[in-house]
Amino acid sequence: MESLQSGSDVFFLLIGAAMVLAMHAGFAFLEVGTVREKNQVNALVKILTDFCMSTIAYFFIGYSIAYGIDFFSGAEVLAEKNGIELVRFFFLLTFAAAVPAIVSGGIAERARFYPQLFATFALVALIYPFFEGMIWSSNLGFQDWLSSQFGVGFHDFAGSVVVHGVGGWIALAAVLLLGPRHGRYGPQGEIYAHPPSSIPFLALGAWVLTVGWFGFNVMSAQSVSGISGLVALNSLMAMVGGTLAALVAGRNDPGFIHNGPLAGLVAVCAGSDIMHPLGALVTGTVAGGLFVVSFTLTQNRWKIDDVLGVWPLHGLCGAWGGIAAGIFGATALGGVGGVSFIVQLIGTLTGIGIAFAGGLIVYGVLRAAVGIRLDQEQEYMGADLSIHRISATPTSE
Repeated sequence: MESLQSGSDVFFLLIGAAMVLAMHAGFAFLEVGTVREKNQVNALVKILTDFCMSTIAYFFIGYSIAYGIDFFSGAEVLAEKNGIELVRFFFLLTFAAAVPAIVSGGIAERARFYPQLFATFALVALIYPFFEGMIWSSNLGFQDWLSSQFGVGFHDFAGSVVVHGVGGWIALAAVLLLGPRHGRYGPQGEIYAHPPSSIPFLALGAWVLTVGWFGFNVMSAQSVSGISGLVALNSLMAMVGGTLAALVAGRNDPGFIHNGPLAGLVAVCAGSDIMHPLGALVTGTVAGGLFVVSFTLTQNRWKIDDVLGVWPLHGLCGAWGGIAAGIFGATALGGVGGVSFIVQLIGTLTGIGIAFAGGLIVYGVLRAAVGIRLDQEQEYMGADLSIHRISATPTSE
């Protein structure tokens, strides 16, 4: 009976891992559709190679830091309980690899290819698993301290803060260190638009991410017995709220509309298992509006050239999701309970601090050591020329 149960859990996690792995195709096509045509090849290559580099980093270092488990035992030990720990690694790897995939969208069109691979390794081997272990494995006594002081720990069921918030705030650090693309802003503060190259590709990426997200959230239970239909319905309601809010706030702009469901899904990850569906709808609606407003401010007023808006989408909406779990997860608002607003605020701010500081360190060291930015001629010709050898002549503006 135990073998049958563990086998079911292995299959459950394997399906979840495959669904989240497919989300990386969504990241790729979302970036392909948003960047200029001359940088589409770079975007596709980055997402695939970043995932592979993430696998190496997480396998050899990151997973052990987060959970104290390594893979240097014999095959007989690794195969125990139908290899449940192996497929759990696969599932959680797809979460870890989302961090550099998020960063990729922010630094698009002017970051050097190979330094970014080194950054990916450092982020997935060290920075991400450090905070992941604090929250999901109770490392360093952080959750115990919260429980002793406030009666409950930090709740982040599927990673609003652990995955998306961390990725978004690392991306902000990288974007600030890189600076804007050449020609994006004029000497007097003029704004020069770089419109998306393909709305169909952008929409395809958004749809792939949206569908895969139900594996991201529902399969975060990590066992068949833990499946909750509430998580699925809350994910749906947040997606709908985010889309409609982006439709209204973005004045029918297709780029905003297709990022709306992603904003809602980012925000609902943390509390998807404890919110009432109406709370999830409000959470997603706020996230959709927050994305549109913060993206516009970031690009137009603050002159921060975050190409895909990953800081507003993942950093800010992820932070909102961590806090929203403490609001709409409360029994007074129809939630399941077991959460505290102040604890959610503390945990969210802690994640922001670790991610932003980690991003500054990783990209700051790389910038000083080898450089992280293309020169102006390379950027004009199209992303990193070292991966454009399939073309006889790179496309120019």
